[in-house]
Amino acid sequence: MSVLEHRQTAAFVHPSSYVDDGAQIGAGTKIWHFSHVMAGARIGSDCTIGQNVVIAANVRIGDRVKVQNNVSIYEGVTLEDEVFCGPSMVFTNVGTPRSGTPRRGASYYQPTLVRHGATIGANATIVCGNELGAYCFVGAGSVVTRDVPDYAMVYGNPARIKGYACECGVKLAFAEEDAECAPCGRRYRRVDGVVRRFA
Repeated sequence: MSVLEHRQTAAFVHPSSYVDDGAQIGAGTKIWHFSHVMAGARIGSDCTIGQNVVIAANVRIGDRVKVQNNVSIYEGVTLEDEVFCGPSMVFTNVGTPRSGTPRRGASYYQPTLVRHGATIGANATIVCGNELGAYCFVGAGSVVTRDVPDYAMVYGNPARIKGYACECGVKLAFAEEDAECAPCGRRYRRVDGVVRRFA
């Protein structure tokens, strides 16, 4: 698909990048240098796709997503709205890869779902088959091997919960089971280890 076609839909694709026929790109999205979007991929509106990014066939990306440089998003990965993927972070999609025994196709791919507003830090690795909860934070360099709850801050190898964060990104300080974010005033309650916003 040509740059001209994308300009007609109010998306920008740098001339050094490739967007295969059959890919869908929303209005206001910008795709920068040396990136490749494969057929069947669907990218929402107002996204920023950095340099040297690969978005594989049938990947789904929501609105206002930011993907920094050197990220590959493989088939089986879904990013909901307002997800942030830091530089050189890694997704996987096959649990037991072998070069001599190819495992291709949807029946082999283990899905990874990244919920609304989640942040994945630079150089983190997300092992396939896991769900990252809404507004969670994955620290730089972490290895995620299990589901991450909503609002949880995780880091390490393997990543473990080290706290919780507000939707605005500030770490929450719980007094017993309630927390209020000082900068923005949002309020949260923790019940049986599950954090929910209530105001």
